[in-house]
Amino acid sequence: MIEEYKRWYSRCLSRNLDMLIFGDRGYPVILFPTSMGRYYQNKDFGLLDSVAWFVDQGLVKIYCIDSIDEQSWYNKGIHPSDRARTHEAYDRMLNEELAPWASYETGVHRIAVAGCSFGGYHAANFAFKHPEKVAHMFSMGGAFNIKQFTDGFYSDEIFYNNPPDYLPGAGNAELWKMNIILGTGENDFCKGENIALSNILRQKDINHWLDIRPSAEHDWPAWREIFPHYLSTIK
Repeated sequence: MIEEYKRWYSRCLSRNLDMLIFGDRGYPVILFPTSMGRYYQNKDFGLLDSVAWFVDQGLVKIYCIDSIDEQSWYNKGIHPSDRARTHEAYDRMLNEELAPWASYETGVHRIAVAGCSFGGYHAANFAFKHPEKVAHMFSMGGAFNIKQFTDGFYSDEIFYNNPPDYLPGAGNAELWKMNIILGTGENDFCKGENIALSNILRQKDINHWLDIRPSAEHDWPAWREIFPHYLSTIK
């Protein structure tokens, strides 16, 4: 695969960010790491190898972005309101910097987002908050309820970054046009969160696929198996 390392200064985060880009053309896919993961994590655990054919054929161009989870939701050293505000800056970076960059490079207006475990939260939250910019959302073993990181504190910033809370009232018409896949396993400890999110989508008549794989665990072998299938649904 063609692989390129990028570092740029994010004005939204006031810091440098690192990223690996795989491919030189194709549909843009922003791929998030798992909890507190770095930009190279998905490569190191073989997730990129599992979709090398799509990259080599020029069907997708994958942007493996860094997380700032250690400074946001996982940062127990700051108040939950500050954790939420830090994540809001990350969301602005995605919305104002990375998504437009990926769209410009590939000539595609609405991108795809994907991620495993907590990366699935990032993918779902960005897609559901900005459906005008996202046409495909692939979550693998995702955990979507952010209130587990807020120590009982609640605010508008937390509400608007917690899909189970804001999604029932969401009305952007682009949500009904999105290709949404919630991938999980029969033995995945996040299966319940996927079923709960699927129920919200079903109640809103938003078409999606809740893909519960028999005997699959919350682990990389399952995600390496399903990610190629999900990329194949991009049209």
